[in-house]
Amino acid sequence: MHENITLLNLSGSNKRIISLFKLFRLNWKYLIVYTEKKVSDSAVSADIYKIRQIRFLTESTFVLRFDRGNMQFKAGQHIIVGLKEELNQREYSVYSGEQDDYLEILVREVFNGSVSLQLKQCKPGQLLHVNGPFGSFGIEPFDMFSKKLVFIASGTGIAPFHSFVRSYPGIDYTLIHGVHYNSEAYERNDYDPLRYISCTSKENNGGHKGRVTRFLPGFPVNQDMLFYLCGNNSMIYEVYHILRDKGIQDENIISEVYF
Repeated sequence: MHENITLLNLSGSNKRIISLFKLFRLNWKYLIVYTEKKVSDSAVSADIYKIRQIRFLTESTFVLRFDRGNMQFKAGQHIIVGLKEELNQREYSVYSGEQDDYLEILVREVFNGSVSLQLKQCKPGQLLHVNGPFGSFGIEPFDMFSKKLVFIASGTGIAPFHSFVRSYPGIDYTLIHGVHYNSEAYERNDYDPLRYISCTSKENNGGHKGRVTRFLPGFPVNQDMLFYLCGNNSMIYEVYHILRDKGIQDENIISEVYF
């Protein structure tokens, strides 16, 4: 889930008006930013899709697979999902690949989180209300096979990187994934083991023992690398400053904040 609260207002016969109220934390102060974006009906869909499968990875984290319909998305984008007839909806990055004939999202049950609890209890055949896709977090075509890509994630922030790897075979990437326990290295076998680095803060598992921010200072970088960050805002804040201290320019750091 992303660090924002999103309210949707869909109106108009030829255009959809997407009204977004986003809540950001900056230096421990919260700012509410209002944006309004017009997009064509062909770009954004608001439709009903049937759940195909729920796949548990841990007791509290699961992959929800559902029909794709005619939705077209780019790896890295997110959708807004909730059970049909329910008012509450949340944003989730697409976990599946661009070529898959289904959509998947990676969900972690959140304490007092109404949507994640509802989704955890759902069954195949139930209906979802899905809006999207949204967002610009993604790999530019001219960078895809010409740059060394470094993906840095915490927890379920690995979701868009799973979509990258499924969508673009052959990209030159390294994935650094920060988790508490080895069980949270979600579907790590989907990644090239030579390109996947786990940073486990509360357990020894053969990878790096400690947080991503303890591992990264010793990680070799160069100015031609592109860094994609996705996860909680404190990780992104710390990683950003580590990369800047290592000489990486702002334009080579792309981030997506979860909470």
